[in-house]
Amino acid sequence: MTYHNPPTTPRTSATFDEYSMSEIRRAAATGIYDIRGSGAKRKVPHFDDLLFLGASISRYALEGYRERCDTSVMLGTRFAKKPIELKIPITIAGMSFGSLSGPAKEALGRGATLSGTSTTTGDGGMTEEERGHSEKLVYQVLPSRYGMNPRDLRRADAIEVVVGQGAKPGGGGMLLGQKISDRVAEMRTLPKGIDQRSACRHPDWTGPDDLEIKILEIREITDWEKPIYVKVGGARPYYDTALAVKAGADVVVLDGMQGGTAATQEVFIEHVGQPTLACIRPAVKALQDLGMHRKVQLIVSGGIRNGADVAKALALGADAVSIGTAALIALGDNDPRWESEYQMLGTKAGAYDDWHEGKDPAGITTQDPELMKRVDPVAAGRRLANYLKVMTLEAQTIARACGKNHVHNLEPEDLCALTIEAAAMAGVPLAGTDWVPGKSAF
Repeated sequence: MTYHNPPTTPRTSATFDEYSMSEIRRAAATGIYDIRGSGAKRKVPHFDDLLFLGASISRYALEGYRERCDTSVMLGTRFAKKPIELKIPITIAGMSFGSLSGPAKEALGRGATLSGTSTTTGDGGMTEEERGHSEKLVYQVLPSRYGMNPRDLRRADAIEVVVGQGAKPGGGGMLLGQKISDRVAEMRTLPKGIDQRSACRHPDWTGPDDLEIKILEIREITDWEKPIYVKVGGARPYYDTALAVKAGADVVVLDGMQGGTAATQEVFIEHVGQPTLACIRPAVKALQDLGMHRKVQLIVSGGIRNGADVAKALALGADAVSIGTAALIALGDNDPRWESEYQMLGTKAGAYDDWHEGKDPAGITTQDPELMKRVDPVAAGRRLANYLKVMTLEAQTIARACGKNHVHNLEPEDLCALTIEAAAMAGVPLAGTDWVPGKSAF
């Protein structure tokens, strides 16, 4: 009889891996679900799975040192009397005062203004730091309605009605009591130090017909001057985009599951919504089917990191992108210089996502007065501006290599995919073939 010798290294389960087992033990010990910030950490098809097809004989490349490649974008051209013109197609996403510190909001405003782009308020109202330093400021109207008032609606340059967020489509926001300072409590009309959980849907409408009424109300309040954005999480991008357009939106903001959040259940972050790459083409198809592509602008967010990501989103049909997590990193979040303090919190630089606890050593996602002093808004704003400049230059470099004199002239024809999944999601051929998965060859 032959006996099977056991392997020298014990074999662990692919299903019940170390992390899954640690989560079971944590849940069994505490009886509560895990809350964290940031975005999905699982690997999903993303922009890295796409490549550009640069010019050779069949395409004519542009010389970077003497031929222009424009990057400007106009947002809100459908109905608004005063659409927003940006120098670059990269905006700053909504991140609330409360989740972020006052100096961080100021730094975002400074960096965006230096770069000729816009910032967005996030939940919790408009701060003077951000309004005072943002040349162009988008004011968010969320289900919570925290800090919302007609005066600030009129002070804004655009209004963004938030229906959903990529990290948690169908879910509301969280702000734990330790971050609700006197000022945050006053702005949100909340008791200090008490946990806050925002509603998951707007209290005064239950569907697209009501959304149309709400948009009309906002237009009346702002004398039809301000562009109205509608932001949706990446769940059903075709139908959500179509309904936002029919409700009267000037701009649709589409946020994929790699988009970050200040705090929510981890099960939301990792298991609800679709990858950003999977959302763009259905949204563009909805706009095309309605004859509204480029007439209603599309802003894509969720995991944008560099100029290549920007260029790929634009090539797939977006008009602009929005960044959140990347902007915070540019300001100094998760900086290795605070490594020892991150380790004291049980984590490390680059992995810190307990933003809801208000203990951020970098001073960005906190309301602790001492930690906030670590953020120099002027220096942090310059870092953000440098980062935006590099992203823009990278996108221009790619556009020129594809023979385009404006980044908006990039198109799906300029792309191929490295995987079948990415090819199917983006609607572009698998590299080395003319096959687009899901489409007939004839």
